[in-house]
Parts: sequence; structure tokens; C-alpha cells
Amino acid sequence: MKLRNYLESIAGVGIFPVITLVLFFAVFVTLGAWAILARREHLHAMNQLPLHEDGSTETETIHSKA
Repeated sequence: MKLRNYLESIAGVGIFPVITLVLFFAVFVTLGAWAILARREHLHAMNQLPLHEDGSTETETIHSKA
């Protein structure tokens, strides 16, 4: 038997693609909203993180100056 025949014999299998699409869309929208609403300072600090040799971040130096 082919996989399609097995899937057709499962009751309610038609809801799984819908659940998957809704879940993907929800994650995509959530991450898109986070990217738009994230503070620019935080994003810049995370962008520069691999470049600091001493392990400090820009946000640590900003907080230590205050």
C-alpha cells in the first residue's frame, strides 16, 4: 500500500494540514512582530556581540557608564 492509502484510512487526517498552516503562520507573524517591535539598541548590541574580544557587550558598557 502506498502512503496515501494509509493516510486516507485515518479518520480526521484532513485537519492536520490546517493545524500545520495555522501554527506556521502564527510563528511567522510572532517573529515578524518581534523583529519590528524590538529595541534598536538591543539588536545592535546582539549584532556586535561576536565582534567583541573581551566578552563585553555594548549594553554592558552603556549601563556601566550610567
